[in-house]
Amino acid sequence: MRIVIAGAGIGGLATALSLEAAGFRDIRIFERADRIRGLGVGINLLPHAVRELTELGLADRIAALGVAPATLAYANRFGQRIWSEPRGLAAGYRWPQLSVHRGRLQLALLDAVRERLGEIVHLGHRLVGVDDGDGTATARFATSSGDVDVEADVLVGADGIHSALRAIRYPDDGDPVWSGLTLWRGTAVIAPFLDGRTMVMAGDGDQKFVAYPLEEPGADGRQRVNFIAERRGTGSPDADWNRAVDPAPIVELFRDWRYDWLDVPGTIAAAEEILEYPMVDRDALPRWSVGRTTLLGDAAHAMYPNGSNGGSQAILDARTLAYHLATAPSVDAALDAYDEARRPATARLLEMTRQTGPEQVMLLARERAPHGFDRIDDVIPQAELERIAADYKAAAGFHPDALNARSSLTVALEPR
Repeated sequence: MRIVIAGAGIGGLATALSLEAAGFRDIRIFERADRIRGLGVGINLLPHAVRELTELGLADRIAALGVAPATLAYANRFGQRIWSEPRGLAAGYRWPQLSVHRGRLQLALLDAVRERLGEIVHLGHRLVGVDDGDGTATARFATSSGDVDVEADVLVGADGIHSALRAIRYPDDGDPVWSGLTLWRGTAVIAPFLDGRTMVMAGDGDQKFVAYPLEEPGADGRQRVNFIAERRGTGSPDADWNRAVDPAPIVELFRDWRYDWLDVPGTIAAAEEILEYPMVDRDALPRWSVGRTTLLGDAAHAMYPNGSNGGSQAILDARTLAYHLATAPSVDAALDAYDEARRPATARLLEMTRQTGPEQVMLLARERAPHGFDRIDDVIPQAELERIAADYKAAAGFHPDALNARSSLTVALEPR
């Protein structure tokens, strides 16, 4: 079976590795960029994604790149704790949660693809068209030397939120939907906060700060952390993506957010570089698979980062697609099964992220106690906090009981 993947990001590379593990060998990846530089900032891989990386034999390699957080803590804008919960192994999962640099993760996956499949990544190829044949799809890529046609039995669009394949299949889909929030993302080397293994979210729906460690503390006792600062009503959905900005105005927005456990403006000021993004997502589609093409990752279900789930869902997509291609009676049946397994689940998750996902606890604290509180139990009962956390885990597919009991997506088939 000839499989072509558009996009060499986390989703596309994970798809190639998943297909190889399922016995496929005729796989090619076409990436529009001329060079893969491993850009970006931090990403959280939740236990359901780490399970899939473990079954691909990659968990130790990825774990060495970052930190396994043991706790997730929510606070209001005054730094008062709303809710905290154990994460990863500490929460009863059989697999950890991992916080890593997105670029380092991408390069590690690229190395694994080259080791297992050879030089299958073709750079400088931009998808510009698809011709549907009888049981095939011919992808047309624009290159510096002209257009190139590549015939495939399956064409996978893993080409991100601005997916060319999605635009071809849904030309009236429109632009990504802006939330009204602007994100500023960066990394900084600071003194560890709390226990050095905690992911924190402070604020509410109008302004928020997220931080988590990306590396173990160095010899000087300092630690690299990833942070995301958010503000509503600032910026524009038309802003240049990945635009480096001056930290001073952002420091000013958070000037009063100094806690005894974290200096927020100091962390922002210490960043080597701050990149600005509009916080956008895309509406759910009625179908991902059309003919012999399908979508995956952000191309299929770009969602707000509430819940830290985008990259993890792309890995689940990849494993699920490979599983069905290896086990279904036909390619068409496999694409149908993949669509039905992943599309409704991610549509529900997308809707939950628009309602802020598990971060709803911060909105409730602001709504019920805008000036802070003495006891969180007087504001949000413990049972309500637990329900919000459990509902999101169930929707995202990583409730510990369900994930630990779920059957494996690994298949053992002869090469084809």
